[in-house]
Amino acid sequence: MSEILSSLRSLMASHSPPLDALVVPSEDYHQSEYVSARDKRREFVSGFTGSAGLALITKNEARLWTDGRYFLQATQQLSNEWTLMRMGEDPLLEVWMSDNLSEEANIGVDPWCVSVDTANRWNKSFAKKNQKLIPTTTDLVDEVWQNRPPSQTSPLAVHPLEFAGRSVPDKLEELRSKLKQENARGYVIAALDEVAWLYNIRGTDVAYCPVAHAFAIVTTDSAFLYVDKKKVSDEVSEYFKGLGVEVREYTDVISDVALLASDRLFLSFSSKSTKDMEVDSDWLWVDPAKCCYALYSKLDADKVLLQPSPLSLPKALKNPVELDGLKKAHVRDGAAVVQYLVWLDQQMQELYGASGYFLEAESNKKKPTSETAKLTELTVSDKLESLRAAKEHFRGLSFPTISSVGSNAAIIHYSPEAGACAEMDPDKIYLCDSGAQYLDGTTDITRTVHFGKPSAHEKDCYTAVFKGHVALGNARFPKGTSGYTLDILARAPLWKYGLDYRHGPHQVSFRPHARNVPLQASMTVTDEPGYYEDGNFGIRLENVLVVNDAETEFNFGDKGYLQFEHITWAPYQVKLINLEQLTQEEIEWLNTYHLKCKDILAPFMNQTEMEWLKKATEPVSVLV
Repeated sequence: MSEILSSLRSLMASHSPPLDALVVPSEDYHQSEYVSARDKRREFVSGFTGSAGLALITKNEARLWTDGRYFLQATQQLSNEWTLMRMGEDPLLEVWMSDNLSEEANIGVDPWCVSVDTANRWNKSFAKKNQKLIPTTTDLVDEVWQNRPPSQTSPLAVHPLEFAGRSVPDKLEELRSKLKQENARGYVIAALDEVAWLYNIRGTDVAYCPVAHAFAIVTTDSAFLYVDKKKVSDEVSEYFKGLGVEVREYTDVISDVALLASDRLFLSFSSKSTKDMEVDSDWLWVDPAKCCYALYSKLDADKVLLQPSPLSLPKALKNPVELDGLKKAHVRDGAAVVQYLVWLDQQMQELYGASGYFLEAESNKKKPTSETAKLTELTVSDKLESLRAAKEHFRGLSFPTISSVGSNAAIIHYSPEAGACAEMDPDKIYLCDSGAQYLDGTTDITRTVHFGKPSAHEKDCYTAVFKGHVALGNARFPKGTSGYTLDILARAPLWKYGLDYRHGPHQVSFRPHARNVPLQASMTVTDEPGYYEDGNFGIRLENVLVVNDAETEFNFGDKGYLQFEHITWAPYQVKLINLEQLTQEEIEWLNTYHLKCKDILAPFMNQTEMEWLKKATEPVSVLV
């Protein structure tokens, strides 16, 4: 690690102009949180493997900023050459640089790997001391990265309309209508998921994400895709021709954005007329959170409409076909999770002498008879993957499985590694956060279990997490409410004990740019409160929810109301719940959910699995 820092500092010194600091973001050219192996520059320089973070290298210091999900992990992974900066507790990177670097300091960054929003915010902060953000012409990290992984050349695939639910012409028409509304003549699309959604294509360039490295430009009368043409088969090429979309090389995007700025970007073939959508305007639309500074710098800043993507909302609002597919995917996925729990319960009893999923007793300290018989966090997660892989439409995992025992479960985004992960332990909590990509939907589920005798404290914590999970899932709220506003519902039961956690209870809340986005019917969110005790254990429960219209007795302000529908199916471990701490409403919810769970998953279960599921979903009550 010191050799890498030394090499980077040499390049910083020889750069023109010389750099006083170098920022290494986590993101790729598309501002993705999850990036391909060759784009993990921040991980390469720091050794920190979390998905979010920002590295800063000065002439004599190295600092890493990351959020609360990764504090513990970063502490374990960073060498003593690095200082951890805790977001939300320590000064922001731009504040620290402004305060600690000299006047007129030059701060380098690869302009492809930083968003317009971030670059503009830094420029404003640096101006106080005449410091300058210097876009480097090459990425300095790439220059010192020997054996950098190669680019992916996996083929593009067309996502069938039977799963997409909306055609590309329909999506393009809606996008052009929004351009017309905003008096803009074009939109530059950098986000990989938006390119994939708009053109109904899928790829495998980024592990666990069904996307390809690609940009797109859509104007009122043309549409372009920028991708490595080696990934485009004759069949896919014909698909795009039929849509009137021109496919160009990935590297052409920078010159074409410059042509777009001067209104000289044209198709090389004639396409169907879109004259009714033509706009007499100089304005171009860019999402400042999703577009890189390199592309933005080719535009006339005075003629750029900087506002959230016109694709974000249509993509978030699932159409009926997508919702149907998503629900079906979650049923198959829930069946795999239950089959896994049945298998794991049996293994823990046979190999480790555990009392098991249902009984509450200390294990008899039995050990596997051979090294090969041992169960580790990794080998059991491989078993779960194999069960998912047997399900219809499976395409891969949606993220690295968080399979974590005991103290490892306190690392919010822990990922087990061969040779370094823990052996399963019947006397410790086991947290499993996992999901899959299916052709008809993406899943994400977390369950926390104990195969021995949980402590009173562990049960109290699990019960508080469960109560928050139920409270959020049962919420009814007026239209116009953001997910962030509902955050307190998931935390309140933990706050009662003076406990909390450092991540959002569901998707919307821990993404700053999404905090003020109102929830709407047919959106999906995840309900995932947790509690993490460093060095001891971690607890998290997670279901995917669909937002639906709610029928209420009254309708104050004529706003209309919304509610959530659970589409994730797997039982909660009753022995970890202090039933006497639940309200009657919570007990009724648990029993109703478990009954649905049993009925929905029954067709996928064999006799042994069904007997286990029946026992896991038996109705509970509290003796008064």
